[in-house]
Amino acid sequence: MTLQEGQRVRLAADLRLAGTVRTAQDGPADEDTVVGSLSLASGTAGTVERVDAPREREQSHEVREYVRLKALLDDFGHQMPPASRRQLEEQVTSLEPAWTAHREHGPRVTVRVRLDNGFVLDDARADAFTPA
Repeated sequence: MTLQEGQRVRLAADLRLAGTVRTAQDGPADEDTVVGSLSLASGTAGTVERVDAPREREQSHEVREYVRLKALLDDFGHQMPPASRRQLEEQVTSLEPAWTAHREHGPRVTVRVRLDNGFVLDDARADAFTPA
């Protein structure tokens, strides 16, 4: 599901926000911060103010290694001795589940949503909302 600016949405699940709370005018280094917690119920409605471009998820060591070894196999596998090629194929096969899981998650889309109760959720995952 792709969210669009101006679209009405609802929270798909209960959310609990916890951490440091500051006023909008405070700088990030202010020492007069308050630690708080806020719960928002699923079904809370709001309007999408901004949709941020998809960001590629950070690759784990296993994913980076899969990409490297797979490229090596594809480019030079036909020139390798059979035993070396077989060993490389086994390594690629063992890393394939990590690669598949990484691809299934795809890039992460984030949104800024102004809820009807006045709260604003910024940099929130788009899959936390459903169309209203």
